[in-house]
Amino acid sequence: MMKMKNLVLLSVLLAGSCLGGKPNILFVMSDDHTSQAIGVYGGRLQKLNPTPTIDSIAHEGMVMENAFCQNAICTPSRAAIMTGQSAAVNGCITLNEKLPPERQYLSLEMKKAGYQTAIVGKWHLKERPSTFDYYKVLPGQGDFFDPIFYETGATETQSRQYSNKQGGWTQKFEGAVRMKGHSSDCIADSALEWFKTKRDPNKPFFLKLHFKAPHDMFEYAPRYESYLADVEIPEPDNMRDRKNHGSIATRGHNDELVPYIGTSIGRRNPRRNYTKSGMWAKDLDQSKSDDEIIADAYQGYMKAYLRCVKGVDDNLKRVVDYLKAEGLYDNTVIMYTGDQGFWLGEHDYMDKRWAYEESMRMPFIVRYPKSVKNGRSEAIVENIDYAPTMLDFAGVATPDYMHGQSFKTVLETGKEPADAKQAAYYHYWMHMAHHDNPAHIAIRTKRYKLILFYGAGWKGETEPDTPPGWELYDLKNDPTEDNNVYDNPEYAGVIETLKEQLKARRAELGEDDPKFALNQVIDEYWNYDNEARAKAIKISHAMRAKKEGR
Repeated sequence: MMKMKNLVLLSVLLAGSCLGGKPNILFVMSDDHTSQAIGVYGGRLQKLNPTPTIDSIAHEGMVMENAFCQNAICTPSRAAIMTGQSAAVNGCITLNEKLPPERQYLSLEMKKAGYQTAIVGKWHLKERPSTFDYYKVLPGQGDFFDPIFYETGATETQSRQYSNKQGGWTQKFEGAVRMKGHSSDCIADSALEWFKTKRDPNKPFFLKLHFKAPHDMFEYAPRYESYLADVEIPEPDNMRDRKNHGSIATRGHNDELVPYIGTSIGRRNPRRNYTKSGMWAKDLDQSKSDDEIIADAYQGYMKAYLRCVKGVDDNLKRVVDYLKAEGLYDNTVIMYTGDQGFWLGEHDYMDKRWAYEESMRMPFIVRYPKSVKNGRSEAIVENIDYAPTMLDFAGVATPDYMHGQSFKTVLETGKEPADAKQAAYYHYWMHMAHHDNPAHIAIRTKRYKLILFYGAGWKGETEPDTPPGWELYDLKNDPTEDNNVYDNPEYAGVIETLKEQLKARRAELGEDDPKFALNQVIDEYWNYDNEARAKAIKISHAMRAKKEGR
């Protein structure tokens, strides 16, 4: 027994000495894993204990309460993390752009710092992550079952049949491999294989481990079918009563656009809702009233979502257990996040995209017992800050070309430095795509959130086709954003100050570049006088007439 203990101690010492004092960095990101579905963040789902592994990491590290993405969709968020830059500068403003090798800055800088770099799982930035020493990534969104991966050194071509309402097609993937099973299991298997067969023990490692789950349509491994089967998932208080949430921009004049803006859990949005999509929809009784069927749709959706979360948490445990067994756990900076937040029924919304709290907020948890303090921080950080922070742990100063700033000091002290961020910026560019969300910009301080829905597309449009409008939320008095107080005269001074901050932040991030035609619309509706309001009402009427085919 003593001999075995000595061998374990020796392996730990050797591991530490080979790293030259630099910690390993494991960055774990799950797709659409929102903070509401992580136990340590509290809320109505906490008692279900959905994430014991993630919570165990959090209980030994720092939980960031105010981490935000600058755009709550996959490609822009992932590009912001890889570049430390705003979307206006890194070029990934929608789901359609790519991140070429020369702009894959985080992996390039990590390699220069002496790290062995790898990425496993969902990439979703179109061009392959060839700047990593090793990659094994899903093409695009990838598949939940029997996934195909692009892999470093792979020479085979894989093919897969796909179909939709318009027909079927075959897609080929060159330089790829195919695995059997659920994607979460396959991704964890691939990470463990990299650790066991490809990791260089003489270098510190930087591994990005990206789970596809719990992205829609929430296809979970069959072994989780019974998980939560007999549990009634609590509904959010504002799912059925949206109160004074929103504005003419999101509801239309006198609520005339409520059925057309923002996809829904219940039948509010007839085009896309969870009573007609998702694996649970086939079991719903469509003869039920709207009030009844929303409850059934919510239960089916939430159970599928949380079963995917359970699969992620269980597979993360496998990776954690390996790190512990190999004496690597305490010498590894472990970061856990989602690529953005996600709606779990709040305000009867599905998906993400909005600047509201549930989708703009990201979970962000860091464990590194050698220097990271144990606790919680309310410091405001953005996803453009993640790369500078990881580089800081690697001993690399933030490059001048990055907009983000390291918050390593916050993690190590629990205190905010004098130059800490006072606000987070947001811009959803992908106007009315997929989930009927109007384009908008926002700024969020610790107390307030100001949003401008400018209602125009990103392809050169200079006229809005959804009504522009402003919203202001006092998060101290209204943390669930149920009461838009933009027109309350008591907040006039607050609005003026926030608009100044918003304008300055847009300039810092290159967002006000005149090459973007949408800035003409933003400028036109900036002051939102009576003329602008009247025009917004006309746009609302015109949109309703178009939707109704009149």
